[in-house]
Amino acid sequence: MCAWDAGAKGVYYPPMTRGQRIADSIERAVSGPVWHGPSLVDLIGDVGAVEAAERPVTGAHSIWELVLHMTAWAEIARQRLAAEPPPPPTDEDDWPLVRDQSAESWRAAVERLKDSHRELAGEVSAMDDKRIVDRLAGRDHSALVMLHGVIEHDAYHGGQVAILKRALSRPPNTT
Repeated sequence: MCAWDAGAKGVYYPPMTRGQRIADSIERAVSGPVWHGPSLVDLIGDVGAVEAAERPVTGAHSIWELVLHMTAWAEIARQRLAAEPPPPPTDEDDWPLVRDQSAESWRAAVERLKDSHRELAGEVSAMDDKRIVDRLAGRDHSALVMLHGVIEHDAYHGGQVAILKRALSRPPNTT
């Protein structure tokens, strides 16, 4: 399938396999561009370690926790593409703890977010259509459903990051 993007002034995109299209969406969720607003990297690019660890909304996760969670699920999805199903994720696999709140650790978490999605996209890009639509080992859905879920999951939590950033920029309500 060839595509001309009229919105991009006649830019031609070469044919892509289904795996390549999904991989492109996975990478764009993190690095952009995305149609719905800033990518994850754009959202967190100006966030420092102190802000990332803060909880400006009572009962909500921090930006840092969301970054670790999105990274975890990109990695879990990649594991689920293997022939042998991995064990179910533990609570800590699902929501890894922020163990070190240093600036270096925050930068490493952001890099791991990018790397985890890039690695998943690389594997997905090489998948043939049959493997994409076949049911995953030990699951009741296909790789296609799971991979679209990763993209949707990133968009959902990206919205939460945007709300948390807005909450961080407001003075606290003292009334």
